[in-house]
Amino acid sequence: MKIVAVTISDRASKGEYEDKSGPALEDWCRKAIASDFEMIRRVIPDGMETVRDTLIELCDEENADLVLTTGGTGPSPRDLTPEAMREVITMELPGFGELMRRVSLEEVPTAILSRQTAGVRGTTLIVNVPGKPAAIDTCLKAVFPAIPYCLDLIGAGRIEANEDFIKAFRPKGA
Repeated sequence: MKIVAVTISDRASKGEYEDKSGPALEDWCRKAIASDFEMIRRVIPDGMETVRDTLIELCDEENADLVLTTGGTGPSPRDLTPEAMREVITMELPGFGELMRRVSLEEVPTAILSRQTAGVRGTTLIVNVPGKPAAIDTCLKAVFPAIPYCLDLIGAGRIEANEDFIKAFRPKGA
């Protein structure tokens, strides 16, 4: 199982500030996933071509099973992560974005501006999450229960959830 966390940020890619989102994604995965996996982190600038080309490379050449992108989902002119992802996927999974926005709106009203989504390219699941560590936590808690099943359905590697971690955010009785 290969998981890639891609931080999409002009400033972080130039070293103007420390990338906190990529480490937050990795920490979250290490707590949530019980099975063995290889974690790779990348930091790239915003921009359609860079994001698109990176996603193609990760899916087609590096054979990533799960790509988690962070950043580039807002409404600023260079926030083009969802558009770049849509150029490379064969199937969009809009329910991921819908759920992430719903749970995020319970935390901050500006979540209405977020455009994250998810999709499939070959046997790779790509999920866009926001760029702030707290928002990453909120969003992954909501959508993670669907990720192992989705990976299984698309023929990717299998992951087993860490039950002690996952049960903390399951509905009572589930």
